Amino acid sequence: MTVNNYIFDIDGTLIDTFAMYMPALIETLKAHGYHFPDPLKVERGLYGIAAVDALKKLGVPAGEIDSINEEWIHRSYQHFDQVRVLPGIPATISQLAAKQGTQLAIVTSKTRAEYQQYFQNQYPFAENFTVVVTADDTTAHKPSPAPILKALDRLGADPTTAVYVGDMPTDLAAAHAASIRFAGAEYGASDPSKITAADFRLAQPSDLLAINQEGAV
Repeated sequence: MTVNNYIFDIDGTLIDTFAMYMPALIETLKAHGYHFPDPLKVERGLYGIAAVDALKKLGVPAGEIDSINEEWIHRSYQHFDQVRVLPGIPATISQLAAKQGTQLAIVTSKTRAEYQQYFQNQYPFAENFTVVVTADDTTAHKPSPAPILKALDRLGADPTTAVYVGDMPTDLAAAHAASIRFAGAEYGASDPSKITAADFRLAQPSDLLAINQEGAV
């Protein structure tokens, strides 16, 4: 069937936020007595995961998660100037949105407030996304299929007509759990080797435009 519903992750897929988020995580945890022998490995392993889930994975006690998360986000956005739009994204999004019958959506681990202030209000191409599912919209997050299923429902889309575009193994797992195909954003991935099982491998954003009516490239 024709692929005409494109659902996108944000971090590492549309914009590069690694330098904003991940050093701030290590700084925050260090201030609370947490130390890691290989901080970069921790950063790469947690990039793109919902903040609360990331802290749980690191063993932060439940009673400390909210305060540490708040401090992490505050530190992160002090470095918003480090964020970059990934090359080719604005043009690709505009071309996809111009295709008749095409719908674009977002499924992100960001909160609704983060999405609005630091994505929607920052980048003109964000106006092309008609459906947005944030971490506030579901109790389960990627790799659970729940956020993608929520987006499909809001789009009124048949799963066979949809593709999820992301850069992380959790994105791949969530897409396949939701019974839709996955396009691996290797152009933005911190470790492209972890998403080689993607249905479509994207060396650059414009490769999405090559998906034909049978859903193949």
